[in-house]
Amino acid sequence: MDLPRYHRLTAPYYRLEGQRCTACGAVQFPPRSACGACRGLDLATYRFSGRGTVFSFAEVATAPKGFSGPYMVAMVDLAEGVRVTAQLTDVDPEDVEIGMPVEMVTRRIQEKGPQGYLVYGYKFRPELEARMAS
Repeated sequence: MDLPRYHRLTAPYYRLEGQRCTACGAVQFPPRSACGACRGLDLATYRFSGRGTVFSFAEVATAPKGFSGPYMVAMVDLAEGVRVTAQLTDVDPEDVEIGMPVEMVTRRIQEKGPQGYLVYGYKFRPELEARMAS
């Protein structure tokens, strides 16, 4: 199977998936071999809602190799109680604020290799409902 096809068929590249412990019900991200709350080993795939709020943020002025900058990154508190780090998109840096409601979207992360293979993943943008209300 070629690499682009592999990525298209791999759910975590397009959805925000973690785990739920069947023993205690705790959710975690990223997936691990044991529950972070009770150390249980029976874990099921859990799909997060993708909605949350900005806990903290920063602008990356000098992007690492393979990325174009500047861009915004944020720590996002998901509705399910898990904190994730991701790029922000579809927002001007001066409009980002702590507590801002955001939602997960699938977007292009970077381009790799001589064939121009595109890597997609999750980012967060201001929640559409919140933007409509303003």
